[in-house]
Amino acid sequence: MERKEKLTNIFVWAMLPFGLAAAAWSLVYFPFEEVGIGMAALAFTTIFLSSYFSIQLPRTKIHLTISDGMIFLSMLIFGGPFAVVLATLEAAYSSWSIRRQGSPMKLKSVLINTLIAAFATFFTSVTITLIFGPMENMVKDTGNLMFFWLLAVAAISQFLINSFCISLVIAIKTDTTFRNVWNEYCLNALVMFVGGAAMAGLAVIALQQINIKLFAAVIAVFTLVYFTYRRYVDDIRITAAKAEESERKRAEQAETHVAELEHYVAEMEKTSVALRESREMLFHAAYHDELTGLPNGNQVIDAIREQIEKRKVDPQHNFAVLFLDLNRFKTINDSLGHETGDVLIKHVAKRLQKLLTPGDIAGRFSGDEFAILMTQFAVTKEVTDLAASVAKRLAEPFRLGNRRVFTSVGVGIAFGNGIYAEPREILRDADIAMYYAKENQKDFVIFDKKMHMRAVTLLQLETDLRFAVEREELEIFYQPIVGLGNTKLAGFEALVRWNHPTRGQVLPSEFIPVAEDTGMIVPMTLQILKTACLQFVDWQRRFETDDNLTISVNLSGKHFAHPELVRQIQSILDETNLRPQCLKLEITESAMMANAENAIAMLKQIREIGVQLSIDDFGTGHSSLSYLQRFPVNTLKIDRSFVNAMEDGSENGEIVRTVLALAKILKLDVVAEGIESITQFHQLRVLGCEYGQGYLFSRPLPVREIEKMLANKFQWEDILPAHEFAPLIQDDKFKELTAVH
Repeated sequence: MERKEKLTNIFVWAMLPFGLAAAAWSLVYFPFEEVGIGMAALAFTTIFLSSYFSIQLPRTKIHLTISDGMIFLSMLIFGGPFAVVLATLEAAYSSWSIRRQGSPMKLKSVLINTLIAAFATFFTSVTITLIFGPMENMVKDTGNLMFFWLLAVAAISQFLINSFCISLVIAIKTDTTFRNVWNEYCLNALVMFVGGAAMAGLAVIALQQINIKLFAAVIAVFTLVYFTYRRYVDDIRITAAKAEESERKRAEQAETHVAELEHYVAEMEKTSVALRESREMLFHAAYHDELTGLPNGNQVIDAIREQIEKRKVDPQHNFAVLFLDLNRFKTINDSLGHETGDVLIKHVAKRLQKLLTPGDIAGRFSGDEFAILMTQFAVTKEVTDLAASVAKRLAEPFRLGNRRVFTSVGVGIAFGNGIYAEPREILRDADIAMYYAKENQKDFVIFDKKMHMRAVTLLQLETDLRFAVEREELEIFYQPIVGLGNTKLAGFEALVRWNHPTRGQVLPSEFIPVAEDTGMIVPMTLQILKTACLQFVDWQRRFETDDNLTISVNLSGKHFAHPELVRQIQSILDETNLRPQCLKLEITESAMMANAENAIAMLKQIREIGVQLSIDDFGTGHSSLSYLQRFPVNTLKIDRSFVNAMEDGSENGEIVRTVLALAKILKLDVVAEGIESITQFHQLRVLGCEYGQGYLFSRPLPVREIEKMLANKFQWEDILPAHEFAPLIQDDKFKELTAVH
């Protein structure tokens, strides 16, 4: 469109000098001395009436008008300058009238028509003068053959200029070739101008050789013939229009049927395309991961099945499955948001794809779990090299917006051999190896049968633990917490024990991680908390206990992050009628620091209901002083590893001293765990530690043993020195004491 507009503007500017030159020439040589009624009548008829007297020859695009004849007549009678003015005004008025009647003709088109008419008439006038001399000399002798040649030259000159310019404009506007346009319209234009020249010549001859009356009679006859022919042409046009209308209606009906058929076919095609696209989308959705675009679990499983079938046909065919899982992905999701986690998953997928060799497949199963299928390799080292490359590449930092995020991965490898009949079997073993790699902090581990046996054992343990929780088979043991200054009972710590029906005693270190991994830790902790609170209230009622005694219950990191934790604690307190200040919840340092800000908010909510808080295993985590002073806790518990190593003279003694000094500054109580010797007891007393627990005082005991202790009001006064500077008593004097408990 811009190109057409540009070419049209170039044509206008090219024609403008010629048009202005023609106008200037006509004004300079205009025959003002001949202005009269005849000239005025001719001008009025040409400008205002001639365009209305036109006849279109049937079945052609040829229009016979008197405007061209009037221009030629004005040129023969009054000369070229008058003809130029007349042609210019007639073209301008006709174009303006057409535009005023509603035709979409632009002002630029009006200007073009006017310029062409002016220049064409000027060119014709100049050409005739150059060839035949002054116009008036030729008109005087109309019987001369040269007069007819003059008319022919005039018609051809007008034809050439007009047809050339108009064809050029139409070619520009319709974006067709000049030759095609000129071939279509040249015959029409030639007939128009030849007809106009002939009409002008006859009019001049009539005016010179015949009297006015006869000329008027000829005009009258011509007018009668014109209107008769016009009526005849109109009748033909009306008849043709009716025929065309009838034909049009039939054509429209046929087109309607065709359109309906085409619409039906198009709708069928659309439906077919939609179904095909739907099938493709469903296939893609069924076999590709929406987030990463990688093959999903379904596609990976199908690919593994193909490899298993190949292995059956060719026992020498090798393939392997690498199963991997990101470390700390949940922490990234919780701290930075799921959107950032999704971006990280996309980056991981891209890195995995770049590590693959032709024929290998990387797929995403769910969350942060991926699998790689190696379909061809010669030696085992190729597989382990890929696993090492994956671990190394994914350990490099990821740029997520303005953040640099670090993660790592554990990779489990299972080789395709004859023992696998189903894809999920080899995926299971690769998954087992992956968890083994994560537990042992290795980049990758190759699966062996021992791992499967261990996994089966853990699965059975998980099943048994679920039954134990549901049937309330877990037993609570209680370990006394003693004041080191006066060796009086200060409280108890509730510790869960599981006496398995076939395996016997199962260590907490074995089943607590299973409970945390499976989510059973929450109902299990609530069960322990409720049982311990009920038991403690019962002891308060039955025995004369100190009002300051407390019952401590451990809270796992997963349960600590539970949004319903505060409500659950309050509900248990209400149900058991335990005073909140008698309950102390122990949370590990690592659990608090997993999300310190959220931990502070949760701790404050717990403190608001009156429950005391203790940081368990203090010194083994990574809390900073800035966070420690913000934690609204009551007690620090020194981990047994520091207490047990106090006697060897290592730096552990200094660590205990530092913790005690820090607790004093923060106004926190301190409980030392794992006190097993008199030496440790006295060292902690000298350092100012308020409370302690350990085998020196008592092992964790069942309810009946604790009740005996409460009934006898047992104290540990015998282990206190006679005076503060008495020599330390040897441990062997208290073997019998510790053995009783």
